[in-house]
Amino acid sequence: MEAQRARGVPRRKALVAIAAGSAVCALGGGAALTAATSEETGGRPAGTDGPDVGQPDPNAVAAVLANRARAVRDRDRTAFMATVAAAPAPYRQAQAAMFDNLLKLPLEGWRERFERVVSTTGGAALVQTTVGYRLRGHDDDPLRRTRHLAFAPRSGTWTITGDGTSRGRTDDPEIWDGGPLTVVRGRTALVAGDAPGLAGIARRLDAAVPTVARLTGAAAVRGWRDRVVALVPGDDRRAGALAGGDRDLAEIAALATVAPTSGGPGADRIVIAPGVFGRLNDLGRDVVLTHELTHVATGGARDGRTPLWLIEGFADHVGYHGRDVAVRSAARELAREVAAGRLPAALPGRAAFDGASGRLSQSYQEAWLACRMIAERYGEARLVRLYRTAGRRSETAALREVLGVSPARFTAGWRDYLRRELR
Repeated sequence: MEAQRARGVPRRKALVAIAAGSAVCALGGGAALTAATSEETGGRPAGTDGPDVGQPDPNAVAAVLANRARAVRDRDRTAFMATVAAAPAPYRQAQAAMFDNLLKLPLEGWRERFERVVSTTGGAALVQTTVGYRLRGHDDDPLRRTRHLAFAPRSGTWTITGDGTSRGRTDDPEIWDGGPLTVVRGRTALVAGDAPGLAGIARRLDAAVPTVARLTGAAAVRGWRDRVVALVPGDDRRAGALAGGDRDLAEIAALATVAPTSGGPGADRIVIAPGVFGRLNDLGRDVVLTHELTHVATGGARDGRTPLWLIEGFADHVGYHGRDVAVRSAARELAREVAAGRLPAALPGRAAFDGASGRLSQSYQEAWLACRMIAERYGEARLVRLYRTAGRRSETAALREVLGVSPARFTAGWRDYLRRELR
């Protein structure tokens, strides 16, 4: 089967490195705010009206948050809804839907913690909180999410009356914020979302795990236990939000969001854009999911030193490994350029993998063929060793140590390989 049919549409992705201490796929906290903060407006967020209610009692707020967390852990819907009994009906309905979704997830260690008061105007105090949780069997350490709750004084205490939406505050998005959640558990995969086809995704990921584990070998992050969590929201727009920064996933089928080293290997997620993913055929879906699973297994080279051509090329090498795909078809866009006499002069740099580069597909193809060449000429073990070494040493030093060549000689050999394989 041809690789062009396998892909269907360009399925390129970005590797999202989230700052330490934040949850995977976070929107960046304060940096993503759409309204001025209380500090910038003399204590009044832009666009708010109403009296200043003063500072809420921290103990009262903490007690409400503790009750909410206990209700989630105890799976007590009545107790949870009691914490929002004074809120408007639409907000209560949204909270009820969220709670029902939470019950479907294998949650452990759910906590809601008071962080700070954002503002006290508009008839309520807007409070920033941190939600911490783990998915049982997948997360080693808690993931932390920034959320906002509005508290108002009622009958001598403080009670929840809404969130921060009207104040321009956005919560870190989560899969439970969408429609009715479905959770599918495979042998090693957990797939959650409100899109169709989750069972098929779980089967594909389960099938890919042995190949990824075998080929990544020593390149796999320490502590990765052949497990993966995939999030499949109901539409591509929400997938972009979950992937971080409201990404435009018009041509991206899936992304691996990689947590920092301190977050532990279990904190990684694969986010799938259902619209784009749905346009791929069976082979294309297998290749995409295996590619992203490779990022999860290897930690997406969290070191910040490994060249991006090696990170993405290695993931594509694993994705295509053992599949009956013609090279010229898999690298169709690059093959056209080479046939026209436009041979790349150098391996793709980091900027080449930006969505605005204009040659995104070609950049991935160049990277894949570089890793394919290494595996053919030096063996799979050397490719894995190069991947590991490049995370500790410079690209030049890694090439010399592992392959015994200079960057110039490697590039020349790669260009000859492209010419031979694609013409």
